[in-house]
Amino acid sequence: MPILQQKPVTPSGRFYLKNKLELSDKRPEKALTKGHHRKKGRNTYGRITSRRRGGGHKRLYRQIDFRRSRIDEEATVVCFEYDPNRTANLALLEYEDGEKSYILAPTSLEKGDKIVSSSGKVDFKPGNAMPLNQIPFGTKVHCVEMLPDAGAKIARSAGSGIRLISIDNGYASLKMPSGEIRLVKENCRATIGSVGNASHQKATIGKAGRNRWKGRRPRVRGVAMNPVDHPMGGGEGRTSGGGHPSSPWGQLSKGFPTRKKSKPSNSQILVRRNGRRVK
Repeated sequence: MPILQQKPVTPSGRFYLKNKLELSDKRPEKALTKGHHRKKGRNTYGRITSRRRGGGHKRLYRQIDFRRSRIDEEATVVCFEYDPNRTANLALLEYEDGEKSYILAPTSLEKGDKIVSSSGKVDFKPGNAMPLNQIPFGTKVHCVEMLPDAGAKIARSAGSGIRLISIDNGYASLKMPSGEIRLVKENCRATIGSVGNASHQKATIGKAGRNRWKGRRPRVRGVAMNPVDHPMGGGEGRTSGGGHPSSPWGQLSKGFPTRKKSKPSNSQILVRRNGRRVK
């Protein structure tokens, strides 16, 4: 998808790059949308647990079929739509009985194409979903399940694609875009191809207001605060704060692993993203 640079009629437009989207301009399917309460970084007690969240434009949540539960039923791609809740675009499918559903639009999928989700082997074309043990080694896949029939959890952002390396002892080895290699069960379902809208990362916001539309509030540096507000605050003039970079509560923010050692899926990781093999 090409990147579009418009004539800069305003100062913010001079640095604004956007995707030239060839998407449908119709309203989303009413039956496949629902209201979405945005927590604005607050927990159930109203306290901020995730900072710099709030405001932003209203969004309708599109209900996406991550399970692909209609097995061996052919569907036709009706159109492609924008989704404000994610970086990937959506493909609207229509089955023979008239039922419609959304999926993440993969690269090279076109309007009018026929795709199917199967528990066996089907054609290897973008959009078709099948178990990992039916897919040839070296194939790029996306929307991969972590547990059978639990719905896609891995590789759902724009441009994401995972390489199937091998299958051994009932587990498939997958190489992530980060370089991490992990195991999932061989009967987990995956979709052929990579997620579309890969040029999403090349777009630029052009102005601070576009971040506010997304619900991202301004970030204040710790060194600009007072010592009472941040461990890196205070000092005479422009100082870097001294000490190690940390959060307002003293949590180290560089070179310190924050992934929980008790996370259940840790045992399925063979090689970390830094290239170190897990013992």
